[in-house]
Amino acid sequence: MKVWFSRLRRVSLRALVLTVALCATLTACGSETARDGKPVVLTTFTVLADIARNVAGEHLTVESITKVGAEIHGYEPTPGDIRTASKADLILDNGLNLEAWFAQFVGDVKVEHVVVSDGITPIAIGEDAYQGKPNPHAWMSPLNVQIYVDNMVRAFEKLAPAHAADFRANGDAYKAQLQQVHTDLTATLSKLPPNERALVTCEGAFSYLARDAGLTEKYIWAVNAEQQATPQQIASAIEFVRGNKVPAVFCESTVSDAPMQRVVEATGTRFGGTLYVDSLSEAGGPVPTYLDLLRHDARTISAALTGSQS
Repeated sequence: MKVWFSRLRRVSLRALVLTVALCATLTACGSETARDGKPVVLTTFTVLADIARNVAGEHLTVESITKVGAEIHGYEPTPGDIRTASKADLILDNGLNLEAWFAQFVGDVKVEHVVVSDGITPIAIGEDAYQGKPNPHAWMSPLNVQIYVDNMVRAFEKLAPAHAADFRANGDAYKAQLQQVHTDLTATLSKLPPNERALVTCEGAFSYLARDAGLTEKYIWAVNAEQQATPQQIASAIEFVRGNKVPAVFCESTVSDAPMQRVVEATGTRFGGTLYVDSLSEAGGPVPTYLDLLRHDARTISAALTGSQS
């Protein structure tokens, strides 16, 4: 996770020029719909887009500003992104400081915004320069995303009231699948001794999942910084793994696992695998949908901690 808080204070000259030049035209454009006549819902990243498509069904056109594999935290919108935003009927934000980069570009666009994390209980980042700030990765909890779904259903009912019943039915069906992922994960992890119910990762991106799954969270760094994995951070992770006899450790797909491999070498624990957080993969990849992402991570964590890896 890049240092997005510091970027909030640095607005480039290019961004200022774009904002001034486009502001008047964007507010005048008004809301447009896609060529097929469906209202357009714009999300800030691919995970939200996939969730929204499951709720919207065939009644709305859902698009994502960022593309598959893009780094979400430090993303810099383009003029094309701004034009796309001006033509949307609804913009869905994660909130929790994740998309402040986007807000500075669309603040004057007359398009409704809905923060899909509204209603969740935030978890504060526990250390480093960002201590006390909300951890934005609320979507990594299947329970939280059921709240995301409810927020989307209400927004879509307002956007296209003729299809309200379908949005509710789609949302209920999708929430049932989310609940099943949570139920399966917690049932498997409940077999572990309490000290082994630990999720050790490179970055602190799993706070919500760990809380809801009854896991103790430990990470090397809280936020992916310019200089990551200090000797003190690695030593702290090593001490935790040794002290709790943690069966396996993990790292996220968007960062190097080299620091975690040092923990593995020092403790003799297993490297349990790669976890996905911020972006979906291409259609043929390991996590083409959000449910695939959740299931992949849940399987990887369960298998490694319980020793059932093949």
